[in-house]
Amino acid sequence: MQKEANTIRDFVKRGLRQVLRGAGYELFNTRNRYVQDGLLTVHNDHFRNDPQFRAAYERGIEASAGVDPHFEWRVHVALWAARTAARLPGDFVECGVNAGFISSAIMQRLKWSHTGKQFYLIDTFAGPDLNQFSAEEIERGRLKIAQNAVAAGAYVTDMDRVRRNFSGWRNVQVVRGLVPDILSSIPFGPLAFLHLDLNCAFPEREALRFFWKLLTPGGIVLLDDYAYFGHGAQTEAVDEFAMGAGAEVLSLPTGQGLIIK
Repeated sequence: MQKEANTIRDFVKRGLRQVLRGAGYELFNTRNRYVQDGLLTVHNDHFRNDPQFRAAYERGIEASAGVDPHFEWRVHVALWAARTAARLPGDFVECGVNAGFISSAIMQRLKWSHTGKQFYLIDTFAGPDLNQFSAEEIERGRLKIAQNAVAAGAYVTDMDRVRRNFSGWRNVQVVRGLVPDILSSIPFGPLAFLHLDLNCAFPEREALRFFWKLLTPGGIVLLDDYAYFGHGAQTEAVDEFAMGAGAEVLSLPTGQGLIIK
């Protein structure tokens, strides 16, 4: 009886898979699989159980006032990039900080106060500048998405909250200003790590142009939205820069992009 039931079940599964594939879909068993942040994989996600990863991730959630964005693999990539860059001479920069989710996780993992490096955290702390979106991005709906996010309160504007979040670490510079306009007024030295999460093609490309000459050989650029769904204009802008700089961008299934100078 059980054998017949299993046979019927397998027959139904095969039929359902064929129907879904014919319509351009796929059927997955998501039990015990990583399914977050637009990423589904059957591969090993053991990093999630590492105590140091968990502590860093929880610190990111703390920065976000308890909100878990379910970015575990994205944070895993960011922590790998930051740990690799920490071995190099040079400071760290993040453009597009918001609540400080990624940067807080990085500082927790690296025990930031003991690194001897500066971490520059640059943001408008008012959401993206809506005037920076190109006609192409407006046509693709990116401006409307940004407007809705601002209206919904998705961007942190409370500077006291931001500064309190980072107050436990030394050598942290919270800078309020618009990228790229503010960059030339900051006395940067050599850089080992650059994280860009600006949600807009123009400031992302201009930040790359500005910081590229400051990056130490082997320095890492992590792009939060490079391959992310709907951010094609940023992909094109970064690719244009990379081609001119003789650099290669690694496209990641988390939606991120990675450049090693």
